[in-house]
Amino acid sequence: MPDTVQQARNLAMDLGERIAGLRFLIHDRDPLFTVALREVFTTEGRMNAICERIIGTLRRELLDRILILSERHLALVLREYLIHYNGHRPHQSRHQRPPDTATQFARDVTELNDLRSIRRRPVVAGVISEYHHAA
Repeated sequence: MPDTVQQARNLAMDLGERIAGLRFLIHDRDPLFTVALREVFTTEGRMNAICERIIGTLRRELLDRILILSERHLALVLREYLIHYNGHRPHQSRHQRPPDTATQFARDVTELNDLRSIRRRPVVAGVISEYHHAA
């Protein structure tokens, strides 16, 4: 059965955008057609939306602003961005808190008139800046 599910995943990947035009999945009552198989096709659209959103974020915030030299360089840049994204970047759905559970404590509001108390730290090859309270 896992082979059938994998074949369905491969088909969904091959179809790409054309999968949105499909309306029916016709099959008999063979045990090969499991709930997992149907889930591949029903979740394909949702997963595409999630993937498109993160790819868009990566392009806008990172990849459109930096020249990638090699696959190794891309892996390093993406790893550093992942640390920034999960540990420092504010997310609207989390009330401007990052998803990292260690940073979910309530933060004091910084008085913006006293800019000496804020320090900028460039990350991800200087493309992105993180701001922290000065010690």
